[in-house]
Amino acid sequence: MSAQPQFGQSWISIEDYLAGELLSDIKHEYIDGQVFAMTGASLNHDRIAGNVFGELRNHLRNQPCEPFTSDVKVKIGKHFFYPDTMVVCNHSAKHEYYTETPVLIVEVLSKSTRRRDETIKRRLYQTIPTLQEYVLIEQDIVDVEVCRRSEGWVSNHYFLGDDVPFESVALTLSVAEIYSRVDNEDTRAFIAESQANQASAESDRAAETF
Repeated sequence: MSAQPQFGQSWISIEDYLAGELLSDIKHEYIDGQVFAMTGASLNHDRIAGNVFGELRNHLRNQPCEPFTSDVKVKIGKHFFYPDTMVVCNHSAKHEYYTETPVLIVEVLSKSTRRRDETIKRRLYQTIPTLQEYVLIEQDIVDVEVCRRSEGWVSNHYFLGDDVPFESVALTLSVAEIYSRVDNEDTRAFIAESQANQASAESDRAAETF
């Protein structure tokens, strides 16, 4: 194993990859011997990931299952990824920097990661024996996609006004909670409609008092 792993080479071993991640200022995902640098997240990306992680952390407090952010890797065979959020209930792995037993994985989609999240990662994540749900969340529009093992990994889509059941951890979140503070065309329209409905309801109540 090299003492200074070089991420520019065409193929590296798992051992060199793991050693290199401890030294690198940039996170890399590892797919069958090749490494891929991860770019910084947008504000909306981080808001969504933070909203989901925060709700999971509060819900799972003092319970065996534990949520993790994108600083912890998941290992699938010869591949390593950094999910935006995941929940692990069985902490049997001895390694401090990755897990192999998530029950829930959440990825926030971006232009640079969409293809990998929807193809390679989807296929590999669904081979994890413990995984019960894979969630993909759009950031430029409002769309929460949940794929469940119990349903044969069929896609279920949720939009503003809907509630999203995370069955693997017995938690239900509204789409509005997931997109709290997120600024895109869909959220702006939803807020405007909600404010208009509230104003109309207040006007009706005021009229009833006369």
